[in-house]
Amino acid sequence: MKHVTLSMVFALAVFAASPVYASDAMKGIVGSYLGIQASLAGDNLDGVQPAAQAIGEQAARMGTAGEAILKAAQAVEGAADLKAARAAFGDLSDAVVAAGNAEGWKDVPDVRVAYCPMAKQSWLQKESEIRNPYYGKSMLTCGEFKKKA
Repeated sequence: MKHVTLSMVFALAVFAASPVYASDAMKGIVGSYLGIQASLAGDNLDGVQPAAQAIGEQAARMGTAGEAILKAAQAVEGAADLKAARAAFGDLSDAVVAAGNAEGWKDVPDVRVAYCPMAKQSWLQKESEIRNPYYGKSMLTCGEFKKKA
């Protein structure tokens, strides 16, 4: 009995220490990401830093697969102003879109990929009307939806 119990404890410890698969973390990452996208589209930084921190925590749990997301989330979290946050959000968008493409969007099928030709950047959103996070209210509807890969 002792041998079985120790084996179970060891197995649970290995499972708990192993990286989270991308599909398990994408829901949390995309949920926080959409909060950042909405804030930037509304020309404010409300909630951006905690959302970026949450994304970084989820990405870190993904191991190597989450490195690009983690690095980009840290840049968004450290942004001093709206302009810097928008610039860092471009890299975060690239990383999250790449991760979504890699796993086939199976855990976040209801998000849409949008693209702004002025900023030459993509982003994710749920709304059916474009809400551009790179230009906010000054060009809120600039962009178009793209097909997910």
